[in-house]
Amino acid sequence: MIDPVIALTTALIAEKSISPDDKNCQQMIIERLASLGFTIEAVNIGQTKNLWAYHGDPNSKTLMFAGHTDVVPAGDESQWQYPPFTATIDKHGMLFGRGAADMKSGVAAMVCAAEDFVKNNPNHTGRVALLITSDEEADASDGTVKVVDMLINRQERVDYCIVGEPSSNEVLGDQIKNGRRGSLTANLVVHGVQGHVAYPHLADNPVHRFAPALHELVNTVWDHGNQYFPPTTMQVANINGGTGAENVIPADLKVQFNFRYSSELTDAMIKARVEQILQKYNLRYTLNWRLSGHPFLTPQGDLTTAAISTIKELTQVDTQLSTSGGTSDGRFIAKMGCQVIELGVLNKTIHKINENASCQDIIKLKQIFQRILEKLLLV
Repeated sequence: MIDPVIALTTALIAEKSISPDDKNCQQMIIERLASLGFTIEAVNIGQTKNLWAYHGDPNSKTLMFAGHTDVVPAGDESQWQYPPFTATIDKHGMLFGRGAADMKSGVAAMVCAAEDFVKNNPNHTGRVALLITSDEEADASDGTVKVVDMLINRQERVDYCIVGEPSSNEVLGDQIKNGRRGSLTANLVVHGVQGHVAYPHLADNPVHRFAPALHELVNTVWDHGNQYFPPTTMQVANINGGTGAENVIPADLKVQFNFRYSSELTDAMIKARVEQILQKYNLRYTLNWRLSGHPFLTPQGDLTTAAISTIKELTQVDTQLSTSGGTSDGRFIAKMGCQVIELGVLNKTIHKINENASCQDIIKLKQIFQRILEKLLLV
């Protein structure tokens, strides 16, 4: 008989929920949780579906699971070993399908853990809650960020949050994210004067103008990181200039670069330093910034202790805390002042063709989630 968490993961994968279209994923979850007496609130904004659900006293200690039902597109489906939206388990016990790792298995594990926790402890102390969105893989503008603002305005209590993102590297539980770097993108246009390449004295080449500034930007040591965060990095993502003709000096140069920054810096500090460098080289420019998220950190405490000890207890794996990788919805949840970690299956195949996760890992993840609930709420 198929394990309930595998059955739910399979059912979720079958929903072609390309961000922000949830299809029927959250309705499936709502029906399950409502039958167990969970308070259900659908918070749908634009094309995004959000779900806030909980069981227990709202004024008591609360552990919230957070995740997303949306996935990235499958790409060329003919390149997949199995159809991406028909979950397939191979002879090695690997579950294939878009979202198998990122993160329908995580959503299934948290839902099933919450269900079994409530079934086994109908009069439990504390509160178990779930916040699920359908736009984490898209703009992330109408999902978790909006629900968190609503919860803050209502003064909802959340003490702990587990985001079910795929955090593991080589084996389940070998890494937990206890924070994330900030992400800040610069969209820069360096202005010059267009002209003929044979008459450079009648033009002003913005590429040449910007070259010394780019060299300094690339070679600047922004900080040295700290015990939780690696040093801040700056990377050019896109650079474009020219008309397509080989004999024309371009009027403008467009450059996009991104900072993944540690808690040693603020976005204001980075912006000021960049402006200082650009002005140093007397550039004429237009600069627009996009802040995707501030850095956040959960120091070692009750939640990390419970997670690390549970992983060791159930898998014999020693866990490392990390702040590496991209952004996640944890950046929004951290504003609530709660302890936040990310814990999920292996991240090796996320967003790839033939995305997959081990069935045994998914089952074990559900057990880990349930045991953490018991450790933190049954006191």
